[in-house]
Amino acid sequence: MSEADGLRQRRPLRPQVVTDDDGQAPEAKDGSSFSGRVFRVTFLMLAVSLTVPLLGAMMLLESPIDPQPLSFKEPPLLLGVLHPNTKLRQAERLFENQLIGPESIAHIGETRDDEPVCGRPLGIRAGPNGTLFVADAYKGLFEVNPWKREVKLLLSSETPIEGKKMSFVNDLTVTQDGRKIYFTDSSSKWQRRDYLLLVMEGTDDGRLLEYDTVTREVKVLLDQLRFPNGVQLSPAEDFVLVAETTMARIRRVYVSGLMKGGADLFVENMPGFPDNIRPSSFGGYWVGMSTIRPNPGFSMLDFLSERPWIKRMIFKLFSQETVMKFVPRYSLVLELSDSGAFRRSLHDPDGLVAAYVSEVHEHDGHLYLGSFRSPFLCRLSLQAV
Repeated sequence: MSEADGLRQRRPLRPQVVTDDDGQAPEAKDGSSFSGRVFRVTFLMLAVSLTVPLLGAMMLLESPIDPQPLSFKEPPLLLGVLHPNTKLRQAERLFENQLIGPESIAHIGETRDDEPVCGRPLGIRAGPNGTLFVADAYKGLFEVNPWKREVKLLLSSETPIEGKKMSFVNDLTVTQDGRKIYFTDSSSKWQRRDYLLLVMEGTDDGRLLEYDTVTREVKVLLDQLRFPNGVQLSPAEDFVLVAETTMARIRRVYVSGLMKGGADLFVENMPGFPDNIRPSSFGGYWVGMSTIRPNPGFSMLDFLSERPWIKRMIFKLFSQETVMKFVPRYSLVLELSDSGAFRRSLHDPDGLVAAYVSEVHEHDGHLYLGSFRSPFLCRLSLQAV
């Protein structure tokens, strides 16, 4: 045997890997595939079992609203006088947990279901004789003598005005002599406790009215408004401002002088949805806003305005209280000039101190902030801001 043949015989054998196509590996592979298929089928069946009843409910349930598409301009940029700040957080809370939604006065011991029976005062103004004129959302217009504790009904909400009932009497403003009261009826369909449905539906059945305390006559000054809210008479008493909340604007209606009977836009495309309007010591107006239209940012109400089908679906599935939890708690107070220009703004991002601001009343160097939901009032020193 040659040396080469010997080396070939002594060469170590390489280990061989023996595979069996019919062995255990394919079984494991097939088992894994089977488990995956079972999981996918189970997941699909679970998804179908949840989706089908949900879709069925959405088809069968009636939506409480019948919204129409609305169109908004792009909100103004929050720059300059609108630049976000935290000035409202310098306010102090008054009567905390002693009040319920003090929009203009206190409402104690009242629930949502009690409102139509007990009433819900929303607007309050001082008259020339020391009395108070009050707009009650459910009951109508009243004159209250706080000294004698006397209450006089001026106009019942049960009284139809030009064939329409008043379902949501909101705010009022009074002439200096106390003869004329200008007030808003936000809707003939929705009540105050359903204000969110009114906003989301975009109902245009609101009105601005005039009540004569001497003749007791009532006139409709402007109709087809979408949630008319706060009102304010001008210092010269030649026009009335009315906040059209759903449309994020303020209208002006002329009630005397050469322009009497006319109307125009005082402010449009506001950075939030206006509530009450009150005079400013600088000759302009304070406007409370509990919800803003952030820009830059995302405005949910602007997004939904052109998608009524989403609104219908939301209110088929969720209550108003549930939906309100998703509304950002951003409070904004605007001061307008006498021509409607933005003069300054006070903010509380996230509503940490002043939440759901509905009214701004200036008195003796302070702003008193009302709210339609919070259990307190706020007081803010103008000198501090």
